[in-house]
Amino acid sequence: MHYFAYRNDELYCEDVPLARIAAEVGTPAYVYSRRTLVHHARVFRQAFPEALICFAVKANSNISILHTLAQEGIGADIVSGGELFRARRAGVEPENIVFAGVGKREDEIAAALKQDIFMFNVESIEELNLIQRVAQELNTTARIALRVNPDVDAKTHPYISTGLRENKFGISMDSALMDYHYAHRLSHIQVQGIHCHIGSQLTTIEPFIDAFKIIRALALELIASGIDIRYLDMGGGLGITYEREKPPLPMELAHAMAPLMEDLPCTLILEPGRAIAGNTGVFLTQVLYTKQTEEKRFIVVDGAMNDLARPSLYGSFHDIRPVQLNTSGEEPVKVDIVGPICESSDFFARERLMPACHHGDILAIMSAGAYGFTMSSNYNSRPRAVEVLVDDDQYRIIRRRETLEDLIQHEELPQ
Repeated sequence: MHYFAYRNDELYCEDVPLARIAAEVGTPAYVYSRRTLVHHARVFRQAFPEALICFAVKANSNISILHTLAQEGIGADIVSGGELFRARRAGVEPENIVFAGVGKREDEIAAALKQDIFMFNVESIEELNLIQRVAQELNTTARIALRVNPDVDAKTHPYISTGLRENKFGISMDSALMDYHYAHRLSHIQVQGIHCHIGSQLTTIEPFIDAFKIIRALALELIASGIDIRYLDMGGGLGITYEREKPPLPMELAHAMAPLMEDLPCTLILEPGRAIAGNTGVFLTQVLYTKQTEEKRFIVVDGAMNDLARPSLYGSFHDIRPVQLNTSGEEPVKVDIVGPICESSDFFARERLMPACHHGDILAIMSAGAYGFTMSSNYNSRPRAVEVLVDDDQYRIIRRRETLEDLIQHEELPQ
């Protein structure tokens, strides 16, 4: 659910009209609803009251968003030293931070050890050996879980599926026992969990439960062999509604998992990202031109694939709504909604039936709170968009719009 709704033919975020935000801060712009963000955080906390919930920072890394979640008792699932920096600056406590990702650098590992984060989710034996060496040099102990690949099909887009044998993530089930016993023998490693994440935008519970059964069996086997497994980190992945999907609610997942947790002396860790942030945000963009060719009609907007990459990267669907409904009686038109970038892949919708649009109209691209701004770039030397957080009837800028000077601030002319 979310707090974006029409009132008298005008789209609001909570109690602020989006047209007002567009007029005052300009477009393109990301607008987030604090009320929606907090609601989704609390839904997870209520469904899993005993679990450690760590928000996947890659979904939305703005420090105001992370700070709001930290105030709700939500930790951070990080995949880089930069995300560690952001999480700590936002007020996330180290004991609520888990560090995943297949390519951790030595300096990132050292920084996380110095911060005394809760746990590393380790993706390979070479990584494990590096963590051991860095921990030894720092005279500390690294708490770890090995990421196990259960070879379960998440039935999602292949680019965001992570739990199959051919994916780059984790260690295989075939070597898991041997790898865990090896880790257990290392002098500066404390094995304390198992990590698993099969993919993103899951719309059914079954793949998640299939993977959990495999991880549960491994945990019981490791405990019986003398390795103290205290945490089962099942990652994230619950989907949201972009179009007609009906993904399971956190409480439905909790009910499905409850019987499998009964005889386990383990605490659950979950790493939702999209499910918390996705429907928290919209992307506002202004119509620049309409264009009719022999083949189709185009709506050219000032937002582009550098601002919101998901449609061009995944072919993803985002609902697109006019901020002010057209009451002129014009018939809806089938259009392509495209941006200014010099790529044919620069589109937000193709062959989409839309209300009639004209120069100056503002469109809201829905469900843009996750993997929107965090995936944006300066391609075509376009400054990145402003980010705004709405709180009831007020809003504030939480990241200013980049300027042209920002584009070249790290560059130098030859002497």
